[in-house]
Amino acid sequence: MNTWISTGTPTAMVDTILKLGAARTSSYVCFANVHMVVEAYRHPTFRSVVNRAAVVAPDGSPVAAAVRWFGGPRQPRVAGMDTLPMLLEEAARRGQSVYFYGTTGQVLQAIEDRIRRELPSLRIAGMHAPPFRQLTQAEDDADVARINEANPDLVFVALGCPRQEQWMATHQGRVKACMLGVGQAFMTYAGLERRLPAWARKLWLEWAYRLYLEPRRLWRRYLVTNSRFVWLITKKGVQQIVGRPAEAAPW
Repeated sequence: MNTWISTGTPTAMVDTILKLGAARTSSYVCFANVHMVVEAYRHPTFRSVVNRAAVVAPDGSPVAAAVRWFGGPRQPRVAGMDTLPMLLEEAARRGQSVYFYGTTGQVLQAIEDRIRRELPSLRIAGMHAPPFRQLTQAEDDADVARINEANPDLVFVALGCPRQEQWMATHQGRVKACMLGVGQAFMTYAGLERRLPAWARKLWLEWAYRLYLEPRRLWRRYLVTNSRFVWLITKKGVQQIVGRPAEAAPW
């Protein structure tokens, strides 16, 4: 579907991300679920944003499975909700610092409280919850200056897809750190939203649980977008079976 997906174990991806942060590489990381892949297929400009990322982790189980279906290695899911705590623990061990950008002050406070309890040695370079609107140029410049002055290795960004991915791409070269679009992972790490048990996640039921929690906001994303993903994957599978060449990536 013309979206590049990184392969590797969760541990290897965590190591790669922390090395990018330690080098102060102005780069960004996407966590691609079904919604992101379909949006990238539909919108070439957004596809370019995703494909320019240093790492595109297979956040959704269907995305990870599709890597294998179309000739790649057997790929585990690397979800942002699981990777965030792994990165924080390893950053604490390596003496690296982190910055949180997005959501609300309440969520950020809950994240800080948990880190103080569980990872007291982790260096929190800063936290900021921007307003839920388009920032002025002056406001955006101030945010960038605040982040760079704090000098973090990693900047976790939670603005929602596709806004957070577009924000990271726009700020590549300006923010002197490795940026990660982790979205809803802020809420789960803060303990303000529960996750399904691991056995249910292995059955690909997490989307149904999210739909149950936020039906008004998510019904279209899951019922329409998921159906489109199934159709596109089926179409590509049939094309491979009958020997039709894959479409060239339009970038």
